[in-house]
Order: sequence, then C-alpha cells, then structure tokens
Amino acid sequence: MTRRRHVDHGRQPRPLIPKGHHMTIGIIGSGAIGTAFARTLVRAGIEAVISNSREPDSLQELEHDLGPTIKAGTREEAARADIVFVAVNWTKLPAAMAGLPDWKGRIVIDANNTIEAPLFKPVDLGGRASSEVFANLVPGARVVKAFNHLRAELLATDPRSDGGRRVLFYSSNDSAAKAEVASLIERIGFAGIDLGSLAVGGKLAQFPGGPLPNQNLVKVG
Repeated sequence: MTRRRHVDHGRQPRPLIPKGHHMTIGIIGSGAIGTAFARTLVRAGIEAVISNSREPDSLQELEHDLGPTIKAGTREEAARADIVFVAVNWTKLPAAMAGLPDWKGRIVIDANNTIEAPLFKPVDLGGRASSEVFANLVPGARVVKAFNHLRAELLATDPRSDGGRRVLFYSSNDSAAKAEVASLIERIGFAGIDLGSLAVGGKLAQFPGGPLPNQNLVKVG
C-alpha cells in the first residue's frame, strides 16, 4: 500500500516580524564579514547598529566610513534588534554571546565559520553542523545560517553580476525565520537559495567542510 502524504501548498509561514513594524537589525562583530554585511545594508538604505567587543567609540572611524544609516553601539544594543547578525572568530563566540538579553524567539543570523587566523585549523565538532553548535550559545533564538560562504569582498560589492544576481545560501530549522531572512536577502539585491535544515543545509555551506563556500554563483533570470 502506498501512503500519500498531504502537503498544504497554500500554507505560508507565520511572519515573526509583524507587518508594518519597522524591522531593526543589529550586527555583532565588526571584522571583515560584519563590515561587509553592513555595506550591503548601506547600499540598500537599511539602518543597523554595529558592535564589537570594545566600546562604540572604537568604531567611530568605521561608522563615519559607512555613513548615517549604520550606527555604532554596544553588543547589548545590537542584540536587542529583531534580526541579529553574528560574525565573530569561532574561539571568541562564547564570550561574545555571554550576558546578552534573552533572545525571546528573535532571529539570529549565524555567519560564523569554524576556522580562523593564523593557524586556519578547523575545529572538531564531532560531526555536528557548526550552526547546531552555535545555537547552544543563543538559547531561545531562531538561528539561520547565512552570509558565511562568500568572501567578504564579494559580499560587500554589488550583487548584480553577469546579467544576474549573486547567490546567497541560507538554512534553518524554523521556516518563519527563514522567510524573514530570505526577504532581507532579496531587499539587499542577492538571490537567496534555501538549503533546508541546519543539519543538512548548514553543513553544505559551512567552511571548512562544505562544498558551497567560496563559490561565486550567479542566478540568471
């Protein structure tokens, strides 16, 4: 006997951010990837708060360079946003995520990779996807893996290329969170491709180990 699985194609994920609400974005990490993400937001006219492990005054020069839509703030200020983008050296993540406000179901974009200078030696995660490990540092958050697989210089530049749009992969265990990040990806001009869950899609896009990082792919049409 063949079992038929009912699929409700008309059902859409419930939005996490209410319609008409002014979405806020926070960035934790002002290194190459965090700054590149900020530049993509600037190009689209989207406001955000960017932070690092030091005081906001240490970001004055970067704030001036990025322009009026990006403000320097504390980690706590960035973490209160509707969508929080995290790009921090892997070994520094526990300290960067410590002591932050309760996540209360807010979206956290994991743009981290399990490798860092100067040794560039991958961390042994025991077969788990890096985002599954990262999720333990942000209990109560809805984690979406994205923005980690492109080099910073590509992420920062205009995604319109060769007659199409540069591709950004994303994955999550939460369909509504994925829908919000997919919408943001569209707003900043990239073509988003859903890779599924963190255990599956996260591994495909994680660096090192996955086949997708550093692939500069363009969606045409």
